[in-house]
Amino acid sequence: MGAGGGGRSRVLVLRALGLGDLLAGVPALRGLRRAFPGWEIVLAGPEALAGPVAASGAVDRLLPASAPGRAVPTRLDWTGPPPELAVDLHGSGPSSHLLLARLRPRRLWAFAHPGTPAITGPEWRADEHERERWCRLLGFHGVAADPGDLRLAPPAGPSPAPGAVVLHPGADAGSRRWPAERYAAVAGELLRRGHRVALTGGPGEDGLLGRVVSALPPGPRPLVYAGGLPYPELAALSAGAAAVVSGDTGIAHLAVAYGTPSVTLFGPVSPRRWGPPPGTRHIALWRPGPPGEPSGDPHGQDPDPRLLRLRPEDVLKALDEHPEVVRP
Repeated sequence: MGAGGGGRSRVLVLRALGLGDLLAGVPALRGLRRAFPGWEIVLAGPEALAGPVAASGAVDRLLPASAPGRAVPTRLDWTGPPPELAVDLHGSGPSSHLLLARLRPRRLWAFAHPGTPAITGPEWRADEHERERWCRLLGFHGVAADPGDLRLAPPAGPSPAPGAVVLHPGADAGSRRWPAERYAAVAGELLRRGHRVALTGGPGEDGLLGRVVSALPPGPRPLVYAGGLPYPELAALSAGAAAVVSGDTGIAHLAVAYGTPSVTLFGPVSPRRWGPPPGTRHIALWRPGPPGEPSGDPHGQDPDPRLLRLRPEDVLKALDEHPEVVRP
């Protein structure tokens, strides 16, 4: 898809990442929408995220762009005059800076980096929360954005499993993937208590869901949504759930966006950087180690030691004590 602007001034925003990344960037996108109400806002990101991009209410056009992993795309299919403003919400640079700079925007907003000394911006802080980081970038340029402006409007369709406790064992990286047998222990106990339980996974995670089901004790079985639900169904399932239990991945951010009670299991990355907003609705479980323990790799292959310190009883206790989880 090109980026024809129909004569309007255009803002091009780069955030060619995953679902959780997009949702963490919604406050910044909405800040841009308020600051440039008559301009066309174009988001360069994966085509698969068209649903949540539209639900944000902050973007006029999606310009498909992606790369393996969290890499920067090699090119953008931009047509017409250069954007009036390009905003790098993708990373710290310089690769993402240079990708946007090649389009010759009139202004380019990004974090300062020695590899792109011509760009004036604030200093990157590695330990900053993701939502606050991008709002601070806009604030540097005089645009107000509220890191708490996260909520999405309710999905149009009904949930395929209203009132279920949704367990999502998958994640993009093994370091954020809690063992399947522990999800099975949680699911089995919830089913024994009379909860409706739904298992979800992303594309390519059917084998993982199968391992969870195989490890269940005898008794009631969960609903299994294999193959990766299309976004409208996943959004409706999350919005209509009694609770969402997952690792630090996209569906955890979706639960926050829809105000669904959630329990999120953190491992390599502290919830101070990627966790839910404060309050009792969204519970972040994390077991940091002793001082001096090496930092975790959020993109590593093996489950992080901090994640493995969490036991099924920790998750069940969090659900038991949650003030908003409806009991069967």
